[in-house]
Amino acid sequence: MVDPAARRLRGKCLCGAVEYEVADAFEYAMNCHCSNCRRATGSAFKPFAGIGRDKLKLVCGADGILIYGDEQAAHDVHCATCGSLLYSVVREGQYVHVTMGTLVDAPSIRPSAHIFAGSKAIWHEITNCLPAYDAFPDD
Repeated sequence: MVDPAARRLRGKCLCGAVEYEVADAFEYAMNCHCSNCRRATGSAFKPFAGIGRDKLKLVCGADGILIYGDEQAAHDVHCATCGSLLYSVVREGQYVHVTMGTLVDAPSIRPSAHIFAGSKAIWHEITNCLPAYDAFPDD
């Protein structure tokens, strides 16, 4: 059996100009309902998976990314051509939150909770049995 941490997943933007690889070793996955994630994705929430920043690498189109936010701190990485949100750099630059919708290959992890559910879109109803938190749960 292949160790999931050794397995590499592919991801890319909508237009295919930017591609990345990431280890299938995500530490957590959640659905974020905060207003910033809703605006960045144009959706009711952002499903993301968290992993150490060193486990993700851009394999194509590194010169075609757009950084939104403070490049020395927390920021989002988008494709400069199509605008797709690929991942967010968080937790003092040590982690990335990969937007699960940009993964080409299926990860072994699934979202385990809803976060910032207190500020979810009023028109959206959470209908599954995952726990819902008003903030990022404590580690």
